[in-house]
Formats: sequence, structure tokens, C-alpha cells
Amino acid sequence: MRAQVGAAALAAVSLAACGGESSPPPPPTTPAPKVLRIVFPEGFTRAQMVERVGAVRDIARVKRKVAMRMTAPAYAAATAASPIPVQFREDAHEQIEGFLFPATYAFFSNERAERFVRLQLAAFRKAWRRVDMRYARSKNLTPYDVLIIASMIEREVVVPSERRLVAAVVYNRLRAGMPLQIDATLRYGLQIPPTEPITKSHLASDSPYNTRIHPGLTPTPIANPGLASMRAAAHPASVDYIYFVRKPDCRSHFFTASAAEFDAYTREGLQC
Repeated sequence: MRAQVGAAALAAVSLAACGGESSPPPPPTTPAPKVLRIVFPEGFTRAQMVERVGAVRDIARVKRKVAMRMTAPAYAAATAASPIPVQFREDAHEQIEGFLFPATYAFFSNERAERFVRLQLAAFRKAWRRVDMRYARSKNLTPYDVLIIASMIEREVVVPSERRLVAAVVYNRLRAGMPLQIDATLRYGLQIPPTEPITKSHLASDSPYNTRIHPGLTPTPIANPGLASMRAAAHPASVDYIYFVRKPDCRSHFFTASAAEFDAYTREGLQC
């Protein structure tokens, strides 16, 4: 009898050792999300931001072996569906361009696109609170008008000290009823790459973004401006300039109030 009990116990131990009665292995743990970063330079358009999201996702996958949840199509959809900040809704007509604040953002790899866009809009609202609108209002400009002007500044200016000068040209031309004649608006409206020249057919386009022929501001911003350009657009320099053209250094501009001086100035900078 003892031999039978001993044999049974030995069999039970042997069975347990083989895994017959062991508890199941724990489920695999989900890797902790990684912190990623994305840079949206000042003056990026929504389309460029969509492209940048895709590029960062590829870099995260290839170089860091990290699966980034947010995709370029998801970001595009989230920006298209996001509500406009309240004080702009009457003028903006649900167009998100201009409100996607450009900055360097840190986010988790499992971040949803909708939440990421909310971060951008929150950053915009925080920045806009630092814009003094008193001067612009005295010129009968709305907050959305100022945002549109800021986007033009962002696409035209490389040298920071010129922001308020370009803003002054815009204000002066609006006051005089002159077309703004800013090529960056035409490039945006017709999606002309910066590497391609603007042609005569482009200049003849009836696009509402063709400020060569249409007076006033464009229907929407043409980029997403940073705080410095917003502030410049709200309070331009006190100068009488109505013309500017790029200098041969390909960075700065020549400004003047004289049509003769403008016409006589070299156009070498236009080849940049």
C-alpha cells in the first residue's frame, strides 16, 4: 500500500515537472510608448505638416524601431474635422489653415491624431492671447484678417527684422486699394512648388489667391504663422513703403514708397 502511495506521489511530481499541472505563462506585456518629437517650422502649410507626419513616422519605424500610431492620413482627417477657435468661426468658414500652431512637439508613439491636433490648437490659442489687436482694430481689421496677413509675412520673410516692414506694405496697400501682389499667395492657391517659376498663365489665373489681380486679402491664411509674425501683422512698422523686392542676397528685401525706385531696382533676387 505504501509503495502504491509513493508511486502515485512520484507520478504527480513528475507530471507537475513536465508542466501538466503548472499555471499558464503570463500574457506578453505591451511595450511602453516611446516619446517622439516632430518639428513644424513657422510658415508650414497644413499639407506640409501632413507630409512631415508621414516622414517622422517612417523615421521612427526605420531608425528607432518604434511603431507610431498617428499616420499622415489620420492627421489630415483630424485637422479637417477639428473645430476652429471660437472667435474666428464666423470668418474662417471651417478652414483650419492658419490655426495649426508651428512648434516642436513631443508626443507618445501611441498618440491619436485627434489629440495631437488638439495640442496644436491649444498652442495657437495660448499664442494668440499674446497678440495685441488694438492697432489692427483701429484700421478695421478683424482677428482673421490679421492671421491672414501673418501667414503672408511668414511665407515672404526670412530676416526677422523685416516682418513689421512687410506688414506695413500690406496695410498701406489695403488702405490705398492696391492689389497686394504677393507671389506667395499665388503659389499657395495654385500649388506651385517653390522650385518652379511663376508663369504668365499663373499670373492670369482667376484664383482668389491671385493677389496680382484681386485687391484685398486672400480668403484664408496661406500658411500657419508663428507668434512673431502674428504680432507683426497686428502692429506693422510706421513707414510709407508700398513696394518690396528680394535683394540678390536671396534673404533680405529692398523696400520703397517710390514706384520709380522699385522699377529701377535689380531683379537678380527673383532668380533665387
